[in-house]
Amino acid sequence: MSQSSAEMSTSTEKVTDTVTCVALPLPLPDLQVVNSYAVQSPDGVTLIDPGWAYPQSETILLGALDSLGYCARDVRRIVATHQHWDHYSLGVKWRDQYGIELLLGREEQHSIAAFLAQPDVVHPHQVGILREAGAPDLAAEIDSLDWEPYERDVAFAPPDRWLDDGDVIDCGTTQIVVRATPGHTRGHIVFEDTHQGVIFTGDHLLPRITPSIAFERAPGKLPLRSYIDSLNLVLRLPDARMLPAHGTTARTTHARAQELLEHHETRLRQIGDLVAAGSSTALQVASEMRWTRRERTLDELEIVHRMTAVLEVQSHLDLLEVRNVVTCSVVDGVRHFAVR
Repeated sequence: MSQSSAEMSTSTEKVTDTVTCVALPLPLPDLQVVNSYAVQSPDGVTLIDPGWAYPQSETILLGALDSLGYCARDVRRIVATHQHWDHYSLGVKWRDQYGIELLLGREEQHSIAAFLAQPDVVHPHQVGILREAGAPDLAAEIDSLDWEPYERDVAFAPPDRWLDDGDVIDCGTTQIVVRATPGHTRGHIVFEDTHQGVIFTGDHLLPRITPSIAFERAPGKLPLRSYIDSLNLVLRLPDARMLPAHGTTARTTHARAQELLEHHETRLRQIGDLVAAGSSTALQVASEMRWTRRERTLDELEIVHRMTAVLEVQSHLDLLEVRNVVTCSVVDGVRHFAVR
């Protein structure tokens, strides 16, 4: 078997008679694969989350389409669950190259506009929040970051059409319904296929990890509250096979949504207890916690993961304040929390 044939045999999974999962490589040091989904019909293909505009990924995707009897020009539309590059940027490239219609959740317009306004700054929104969290040194480190080589000149632009909650997309052999699930990003959406009993969950439901809510350039108010509301939305939909953007396709939506809800309630209690014990800023709380499955301290994390850890704590503190569990006061630009 040739190398390309071996790669193809390990990168595709037949999910249903008309849905194939294609595992695409990413140019990232810690996240190595994104799942793209091809919804097949005699008239062509609908691609969901086509991945990063990255040569190796594009080669795998073209090969997968060929194995299914299609080529890039048979793709009728590309829909993305959100605008992060590992889900969306190859869609922008193929839209520009092949004229394929590109669709994205409407609320992603805020972060796309914010990026286009400051394309040379890596994390402009996060720097100010870190200072408010009592982490000025970390804020300075984040402010000094430059794009990595694989992050430069990534295809990025608004879509051809914005999608709203309840929109129906006709894929030929089936229909998928757009469900707004803000949280991981402001405009994150999932696609429900009731006929086949599946939901394409993007990063909203992942089988092993909790998606970060700290990478937005223009986040909505209280993204953690939005994320929890979106998890409850999934529980109100019929239980379905979960087709996530990363990880196994073997799990179901209700079980995973319930696990994630319980995780965040546990995390909220833990953070409230740390505030009661005397940690008053997001940095102080994050420094008392352990992170990742390896139970690492905050200082043991790589710089961007330190940033996301502190901002995740800040999002939980914000929700605890709204729930009247803690109060907040600002001293010299730093937010301090105390239990009621």
